[in-house]
Amino acid sequence: MPQQRRAQLTRRAILAAAAEEFDTTGYDGTTLNAVLRRSGITKGAFYFHFPSKEAVAEELVAHYRQRLAGLRHRWSTPGDDALSVATGLTAELAAELERDVMTRAGMWLAHRRPEEVDAWRRSLAELLTSAVHGRLLRADADPAATARVVHAALLGACAMSVEGLADHVAEIWRVVLAGAKPARM
Repeated sequence: MPQQRRAQLTRRAILAAAAEEFDTTGYDGTTLNAVLRRSGITKGAFYFHFPSKEAVAEELVAHYRQRLAGLRHRWSTPGDDALSVATGLTAELAAELERDVMTRAGMWLAHRRPEEVDAWRRSLAELLTSAVHGRLLRADADPAATARVVHAALLGACAMSVEGLADHVAEIWRVVLAGAKPARM
């Protein structure tokens, strides 16, 4: 059992070090040597756990997808209005990105793939479409365009600084919704 625990800790150290490197220097700028230096792991130990830098990146993307799926599941409570789900989900994702470098690195790695970006935007657009149907947004609001704007603003805020990201996401929604919510009667 101690050997298995040590292997888990080594694997976790590699993933955490790679996430830190990907987060600060990007995928292309990250070298295996930098990951090894940051983790304190030998090259042999690295290759025992992962065949390549790409495999580490894949695992970080899987970590991000798992976190995102968990958030979506938590926010899929029947009876909740779609707009509250969209804003709450993105706010909680922002808080997760602020505190967890593995999720953040996984997000950046996932967003290098157009299909990942499309899936994220489509999911948000579906919620916003439901919000239009529920009259929580103006009838002429464009859910797909709104999803693209929110998504781009979230990524932009994350690229500038993850510090205070949850506050930035709240501000993004305030500005976007100011133009998309129906006028009060």
